[in-house]
Amino acid sequence: MVAILKEAEVGMPIKDLCRKYGIGNSTFYKWREKYGGMEASDVRRLKELEEENRRLKQMYADLSLKSQMQEDIIKKPLAPVAERKVWARELQVQYNASVVTCCNAVGISRTAYYYEPKLTDDTAIIDALNALIEKHHRWGFPKCFKRLRKLGHRWNHKRVYRVYTELKLNLRRKGKRRLPNRNPEPLVAPSALGKCWSMDFMSDSLHSKVRFRTFNVIDDFNREILGIDIATSMPSLRVIRYLDQLAEWHGYPEKIRVDNGSEFTSEVFTSWAKVHGIMIDYIKPGCPYQNAYIERFNRTYRDDVLDLYIFNNLNEVKQITENWIELYNTERPHDSLNDMTPLEYRNAA
Repeated sequence: MVAILKEAEVGMPIKDLCRKYGIGNSTFYKWREKYGGMEASDVRRLKELEEENRRLKQMYADLSLKSQMQEDIIKKPLAPVAERKVWARELQVQYNASVVTCCNAVGISRTAYYYEPKLTDDTAIIDALNALIEKHHRWGFPKCFKRLRKLGHRWNHKRVYRVYTELKLNLRRKGKRRLPNRNPEPLVAPSALGKCWSMDFMSDSLHSKVRFRTFNVIDDFNREILGIDIATSMPSLRVIRYLDQLAEWHGYPEKIRVDNGSEFTSEVFTSWAKVHGIMIDYIKPGCPYQNAYIERFNRTYRDDVLDLYIFNNLNEVKQITENWIELYNTERPHDSLNDMTPLEYRNAA
């Protein structure tokens, strides 16, 4: 980073410098604003000071929170550990603080906070489990334990599970559901628009380390970007809703080519495809090359957008992506389209 800034100080054009190192102009100016005129040792020292400042702020916040909680506790008379545990739980709810902080405020250890008196025998647990199993023959341990908790029993789950196994109440566990054999059709360019769409997910993070995902959809005929949905979470219902929005503009495709992700193999997604007469062409697990059109597009999107910018929020990601989609569809030539853009190829067809 310091070396890049020094090259700019020598006189190398910023545009050429960004192209050389594969960074965006906004990234360079952020670096120059923060680290301009510094040596490598100065940058290291600055980061050390920032880290030390962060620790001091966290220490001050912890001390302030502890002092505020102690003001509420000091008004109460001395009490046994059982009552102090209740106070700790109340503080945890009121201040949304950690167990350690609440225990320090009320003057008990975490061991005392989590300690539960041990019973002398397991007769009560045996009777409770037998009563549940007699009524619910197919209940496994998790359901039995949750039901015991709802009935008011506070036995430790390890103790209950030990008694559960000693009574030989374990149910036979089914094996993991395996995917059916996938026999995707050969990857060939469709003869017309709307014949086949390819789609896939990508992930990246904001400057604040918050992860987000993108849902990319292209038409295999002319490699046109139909849309890119961006969000921190991308369940099947959101995927279906976004595809319905695209269908309002482009119509539903005859076939879609996807991988075996849970978003595409869920019953909700397969039912939606069946209702609209869409064939789902799954590729084989571990064979992304069978979905080469979208994989090649993902590389371009990452090089031109995701790796080129430092994003501060999702709105910035969406705005930059929308501008890039317009450029991709109308200006960027494709070797596989005889050096035409997706829009030119669609018009020519």
